[in-house]
Amino acid sequence: MRVFYKLKCNMGSFLELCQHRRSIRHYTAQPVEQTKIDYILRCALMAPSGKRLNPWEFVVVTDTNTIRAMAPCKEYGAGMLETAMAAIVVAVDQSKSSTALFDGAIAAEHMLLAAEEQGLGACWCHIVGREQAETLIKKLTGIPQELTVISVITLGYKDEERKNYDLDKLLYEKIHYGKY
Repeated sequence: MRVFYKLKCNMGSFLELCQHRRSIRHYTAQPVEQTKIDYILRCALMAPSGKRLNPWEFVVVTDTNTIRAMAPCKEYGAGMLETAMAAIVVAVDQSKSSTALFDGAIAAEHMLLAAEEQGLGACWCHIVGREQAETLIKKLTGIPQELTVISVITLGYKDEERKNYDLDKLLYEKIHYGKY
């Protein structure tokens, strides 16, 4: 087993960003500025995708009535839509690429990290594979039937504090070199 030494982070490092990014499920009523949403989307558009086919589509929702109407999409795990001030629906065209679901997930992760960098809270609301949830989201956003909704990324100013990841308590035993 490889020994991991305590890592020191420079302020603003990628490691520090990952350490601070946590799923935020409660937001204040402060609107999210369009410039921050644009930044987050620009970061998502730079996400890698298989053969650079970019199978994703993003639907930005800032109307809080529509966001609240999305909340019943799942019995559990969608409560963050009750207070989010913006949401980005991540959908993909699976006919474009065999890696479309993964590509969309990577783009969504870029959004989550970009939101943290911009001082916002964000959370992934899992939709793919949940037919009722996907049907509701498509109905509310006009997403075509042939696309697959992967997730809804909620955005807003944090109304809760989450403890940062403790680097000393990461599950280093999950890492294997050469063989399991």
